[in-house]
Amino acid sequence: MTQITLSGAAARHINHLSSEAGHPIMLRVAVDAGGCSGFQYNLDLVDAAEDGDAVIEYQGAKALVDEISAPLLSGSIIDYVEELVGAQFKILNPNAKSSCGCGVSFSI
Repeated sequence: MTQITLSGAAARHINHLSSEAGHPIMLRVAVDAGGCSGFQYNLDLVDAAEDGDAVIEYQGAKALVDEISAPLLSGSIIDYVEELVGAQFKILNPNAKSSCGCGVSFSI
């Protein structure tokens, strides 16, 4: 399994979302072809893992990464940031050579 980690801030937010929902919520992180730089992150909140998903767990929170996306995310940190313009999950991917201004699209 490629090394992907969940930050404390991301874990706290996933746990908060689970608490609000009244059941466990997991963050699914995938990489799809497309976007202005070649690849784009696809983030979704889900209730269950799918076959072949890698489970990243930290402080009781879980993120899921499919087996196709895992190599493209190797060494990444899944973070949650709160900024003046809003709050969002953010992928800190050391494999990304460039990214677009929106921060969702990247190239390798």
